Amino acid sequence: MPLRSLRFTSTAVGLAAIATALVVHQPAHAAADRIRLGNTADAARASWNGPAFTMNGAGGIVAASMTRAIDDIRGGTGTLDVVVLAGSSPTSGSKTPECDAVTGLAGVNSCTTWTLTAANDGNNSQVNTDVRNAEFVYFAGGDQCRYAAWKGTALEASVESVVAKGGGSGGGSAGHHINSPIVYDACNGSVTSAEALANPYDRYISFTTGMFEWADYGAVVNDSHFVTRDRMGRTMSFLARAVKDGLAPGGAAWGVGVEEGGGSLFLDRNGTATQYGKDAYVVLADHQPEQAVDRKPLTYSNFKIWRLTPGSTFDFKNRPTCGYYLRSVTNGVVDPNLYNGTPVTDCGSQGGGATAAESEPNDTRDTADDATALTSPAPRPGT
Repeated sequence: MPLRSLRFTSTAVGLAAIATALVVHQPAHAAADRIRLGNTADAARASWNGPAFTMNGAGGIVAASMTRAIDDIRGGTGTLDVVVLAGSSPTSGSKTPECDAVTGLAGVNSCTTWTLTAANDGNNSQVNTDVRNAEFVYFAGGDQCRYAAWKGTALEASVESVVAKGGGSGGGSAGHHINSPIVYDACNGSVTSAEALANPYDRYISFTTGMFEWADYGAVVNDSHFVTRDRMGRTMSFLARAVKDGLAPGGAAWGVGVEEGGGSLFLDRNGTATQYGKDAYVVLADHQPEQAVDRKPLTYSNFKIWRLTPGSTFDFKNRPTCGYYLRSVTNGVVDPNLYNGTPVTDCGSQGGGATAAESEPNDTRDTADDATALTSPAPRPGT
């Protein structure tokens, strides 16, 4: 697994005040680094209106979906606090690219970036205090294996407490991966679609389960940079594995692949997802694979695929049984036109057998995607 650039712990504490906006840089200890932008005092309020989630195809903040999340959580009034969690530092430019974007949005009181480079940083008391006092937690791009290492630490419970009080969670790239209940953790290295289809038990395919399980988002495996890096094939392999290995309750597994360059899936408190910026794909494996064994290519008939274009919605609470197109894998070879298809409208007979850190190339925090020029749907009142 390729190593990521680590943040060098600052040896200075800087404080600059311009009106109410403050920047505070504090080295907490040898492996954790804290930079806070905005007000030093947290927003205080009895209740919040979430949860809300943003699932981004690349590491950067997508302004439209993040604004929607902020507005939903605060109910359109007041301000809230955001914490960004990262496992490594950007190798160039700003040390706080996500917070730089977030603090420019309406309704934000502060944004604190924590860079945590050791698994036991998940039990750092100051990190957990900041997270519990926040209303939204954003996982930066990088290496999802580092985030998976926080399973069972106080930090996992702290993030869950933010969602439970009506706040939200989200992330991009590696941060998108960690927000699904079945996490392709890449702890053994990154896998390509060709490798995963040739052997669904390739040594680079490993999963973490039992971490974040958000309401209405069960049995999901997230994937990122989806079309650009041609990841449909590996998502199919992940889903076949999830079904075969019993990782998905009920014998069906769902993939959510979001494209980079401004793609963001926003999920509201009612379980309804709205797509922003670029396309996303929801992929369903609802039966046992015809062949999914070590050192043999995958065979799986009739994956059901929904393509979500910007502005479209998908009901994760009451998941649809129609409107998909079908694609199969035979001896490791996928059908053509994986990313486009004619939706099935007669769903009375569904084929497919008996129903039953981030350590990836070019995942980076160096640049945040600018989605300001992309068309996005308007917020819906009351959600």
